[in-house]
Amino acid sequence: MSYKKALDYLYGLQKYGIKFGLSKTSNLMKGLGNPHLGGRYIHIAGSNGKGSVGAMVESILIRSGLKVGFYSSPHLVRFAERFRVNRKEISRKSVAELLLELEKIIHPDHPPTFFEATTAMGLAYFAREKTDISIMEVGMGGRLDATNIITPLVSVITNISLEHQSFLGSRLLDIAGEKAGIIKKGVDVVTAATQPHVIRRFEGICAAKKAPYWRIGKDFRYRTTASGLNFYGQKHTFKDLEINLQGGFQSRNTALALAVIEILEMKGFRLSIQDIMDGLKEIVWPGRMHIISRDPLIVLDGAHNPDAADKLSLSIKRDGSYDRLILVLGIMKDKDIDRIMDKILPISDYVICTAPEYYRSAEPGELVKRLRAHGKDGEVIPSIPKAIARARAMARSGDMILITGSLFTVGEALTYLDPEKYRPDP
Repeated sequence: MSYKKALDYLYGLQKYGIKFGLSKTSNLMKGLGNPHLGGRYIHIAGSNGKGSVGAMVESILIRSGLKVGFYSSPHLVRFAERFRVNRKEISRKSVAELLLELEKIIHPDHPPTFFEATTAMGLAYFAREKTDISIMEVGMGGRLDATNIITPLVSVITNISLEHQSFLGSRLLDIAGEKAGIIKKGVDVVTAATQPHVIRRFEGICAAKKAPYWRIGKDFRYRTTASGLNFYGQKHTFKDLEINLQGGFQSRNTALALAVIEILEMKGFRLSIQDIMDGLKEIVWPGRMHIISRDPLIVLDGAHNPDAADKLSLSIKRDGSYDRLILVLGIMKDKDIDRIMDKILPISDYVICTAPEYYRSAEPGELVKRLRAHGKDGEVIPSIPKAIARARAMARSGDMILITGSLFTVGEALTYLDPEKYRPDP
């Protein structure tokens, strides 16, 4: 099987949509010989920040000399980004070989979803690469997410906000309950959630499962200063930490990542202070407050729900310096478009509505209608490359171009803005 045929097959599974449950993934792993059993994992759920926290932990553990797997989704540009070992993407040959093995055990009348198949591939790949530890990012929810077949060393819940309500429930507590589904008996849990009723919910579940429960703001504290981040943990205190990710919202994510590191140290992992400090300076996680050009200033961020859009807006208002902000906006049609606009439009002076070439994209014409209902001016340019070219033509010295609304929008923008580094799949 060629890499292209492998991708054609995998993307063909998207027609089966999203189906919650663990049985398909468990059966796939059983057919492969259950290579994931006995592996060491970090499991990360939450509404926003999963990838950033995972990338921080990954960077610190790599710096300490470990072989680290990282499974994340969605990818920005290339499918192989979903599986990396010590930041190196899986080879095309390995993708084709793994899928060929999976195809032999997939029942044609009961195929898996795209995410179930990719999760099985990721777990099998990390086992074959003999990673020392692997970071597994939840796709959606947690309780019935395909990744939940693992037993991790530590379970992480970044935060909770309203998202995917048609799948996870209409109330914040419903969503919190789904995320809390990754909590395992006796396994440490650490969260950066802030809502008192959500915190109590997690606390009760952890008590019932005898899972040690840790909180950012209580057990691990932090403070952002003009000279850097101060962190006060159970074992370490750091002053003026430098983080290789932009955005004020990354301070809480960093505190959560450092809490994960301390919990791993409690379990016998040996890391030096220098490893931790250097690791935070070497994080690789594109598409999040990602400055790709200075003249004009072009910033990309994959904010795809109201909470992420709010944090992005606050961060730009606090840290950004610009005369006008030209917004290039592409959102998925299944997202809360109006609430995302509520958060991001107030900082925008002009909006170009566009769409990535993806079946879930909202029509730019629909976006501009909603835009005008919010009292903002803008225009429709369906093609992302043409939308960016238009924004560049409009931008004067001192202006900022912000490209956001979805990771799919950001990924397509990256292939246009830096085609050598962000070369897409054939």
